Amino acid sequence: MNKLNYIMKTALVFFAVFFISKVIAQKYPIVLLPGSQKVEYNKRTGEHRLLGTVNFTYKGNRMYCDSAAYNEKTQTIKAYGNVQVQKDDINLYCDSFYYKTSVKYAKLWGNVRIRDSEYKITTDSIDYDAKNGKAIYRNYGKIESIVSTEKISSKTGYFYPETKNVSFGGKVKYYKDGLSMTTDTLKFNYAKQIAYFFGPTFIKNDSIKLNCNKGWYDVQKERAQLFKSVKVSKDELEITADTLYYNSKTNEIRAKGNAQYVDRKENLSCFGKQLFSSDEKKFAYATGDAMASKIIRDDTLFISSDTILLVKDSLLNIQNVKAFHNVSFWYKGMAGKSDSSYYDVSRNFILLRKSPIIWAENTELKGDSIRVFLKDSIVDSALVMGNASAIMEVDSGNYYNQVSGKKIIAQFKGEEITKVDVKGNAWTIFYPISEEKSLHLSI
Repeated sequence: MNKLNYIMKTALVFFAVFFISKVIAQKYPIVLLPGSQKVEYNKRTGEHRLLGTVNFTYKGNRMYCDSAAYNEKTQTIKAYGNVQVQKDDINLYCDSFYYKTSVKYAKLWGNVRIRDSEYKITTDSIDYDAKNGKAIYRNYGKIESIVSTEKISSKTGYFYPETKNVSFGGKVKYYKDGLSMTTDTLKFNYAKQIAYFFGPTFIKNDSIKLNCNKGWYDVQKERAQLFKSVKVSKDELEITADTLYYNSKTNEIRAKGNAQYVDRKENLSCFGKQLFSSDEKKFAYATGDAMASKIIRDDTLFISSDTILLVKDSLLNIQNVKAFHNVSFWYKGMAGKSDSSYYDVSRNFILLRKSPIIWAENTELKGDSIRVFLKDSIVDSALVMGNASAIMEVDSGNYYNQVSGKKIIAQFKGEEITKVDVKGNAWTIFYPISEEKSLHLSI
């Protein structure tokens, strides 16, 4: 959209040089074209007036209007009624025009339209400050591409041709090829094709929706940096954070500060100080006091660790949840910890590695690794491998049954271990109690 700056600069600055002092009287005579009717000069007021279907050229530039006046004393130019200016492929239209050469200030009002072969601008009025190089519309305006779907509208617009910047304020709406943006304030650098937005902002790019209160969006590279209460959503996936970087081409998201990943389809959430998600790489991870939660029917599995990794399949469904370092988990009446864990979503089991411990009711399980199996959302059994041991509280903590071996298989009923099988170098310390409360133990 760099061409837009050329339109504004050429069409408006054109007036700054159109009537130089005493242009009409002496140095550069105007060539009246067929249809022009009358030219008057008032020596007392110093005003030149062109009347009756004004149609003339000056230095190759063509202007039409119902009447025009130039005052050499006040250095002001006025044009009224069906004003049209042509320069190269640019056409400018308005109802009235005013220009003061001494301060290089122009005003166009009444159905203002500026267009060339690529873009058109429509608004109620435009003020142009040639001295400071800016044009302003204050009562709603719209810029549209003639050759593409690009368009922008706002209550106010500030154009800076020299710096190739444009600022829009009040109910700003931008659209181009499936990308739509609404915001309170928008600054657009047409040379770099970067939009900077301030205030509550909503962006939609195909199926992706972004909300924030500050940020920038690179239209060409399709990437954005968002700040303040950021939310990104796509279908049933939602990511929120204090700060977020988004790349539309790679579908990568980097979030910082209170980052949260919510997959409503999978009933899974993930939290952390930082978060990364990539559809292309088919994974997402959270770091820094990370936590994941998975709703399993009528209860929720919680996992916390330094880092949590969500691995996806080709359809972007979550296959497994991996946790690394200082892992803790809670599910129903069970809790545990380890250095790393692996939760297989499709096969319904949790694997704990490196010094894992599980607590269930009055039982503690330990080993080199522990695999917990779920069946119909209920803990069904646990397999403890390597240096396996189980300690079970008996008689309100007065006694403890202890078993150990190479492998332990623990069977659950509800939240309680009802059966323990020990295999390989098995030994036990066992305190028999009443038959109703006895634990089935096999070695």
